[in-house]
Amino acid sequence: MTGLPSGFLDRPFAHRGLHGPGRPENSREAIMAAIDAGFGIEIDVQRSADGHAMVFHDYGLTRLTGAKGTVQTTTADELDAIGLLGGPTGAPKLPEVLSLIDGQVPLVIEIKDQDGAMGPNVGPLEYMVARNLADYRGPVAVMSFNPHSMQAMADLAPDIPRGLVTCGYDASEWPLIPAQRREELAQIPDYDRIGACFISHDAKDLGAQEVAARKALGTPVLCWTIRSPKAADDALEVADQITFEGYLPA
Repeated sequence: MTGLPSGFLDRPFAHRGLHGPGRPENSREAIMAAIDAGFGIEIDVQRSADGHAMVFHDYGLTRLTGAKGTVQTTTADELDAIGLLGGPTGAPKLPEVLSLIDGQVPLVIEIKDQDGAMGPNVGPLEYMVARNLADYRGPVAVMSFNPHSMQAMADLAPDIPRGLVTCGYDASEWPLIPAQRREELAQIPDYDRIGACFISHDAKDLGAQEVAARKALGTPVLCWTIRSPKAADDALEVADQITFEGYLPA
């Protein structure tokens, strides 16, 4: 099992970059703002129609661009040309973001589930992420809600630290995931099997017994998403570091 880089949890992580007015989430501008402020950075990646790892959170385009369609049916050049709402540029490819960060701050990359039900239909996006990270020398880790994604990363890039994004999998928030699968995932059963070295857990569920069990075994715990100093203080009673947005941590 590969551990987290030294100092990886020393600073808060800006959720999808340090986004705000003129700096949409996961944009070049949000990435640069986080670097300038000295925060770690959390980003998301989705797969474009032509196979690129795009730094973009949603499956659909509407919320972030105003356009119709999905990331998976749109090419990388089209995604960049469409533009992000509230900002001057479009969605960047992962290699460009890696070049911007260039090891200046820690980076954690969430690989979005491409199966649709946290199942085994993964691989192409993980392949591209592994390929893009092959020559990156900064402090970096990958994570996903889907354990199959992290198993793929273990096979493709075993030296890159990997973790699981975890939560209580409430049915109201995960209506497309079958009940049995939600119950399985909430138990964090795949941590050791995939060689994970951290979890990033839903802040509102940090009191879960599954989190306590992992902490007792020495598992580093990130959490998401913190939006106030009070929430940060509460979360850090359990978590080792926060992922934040909407305010500036001290």
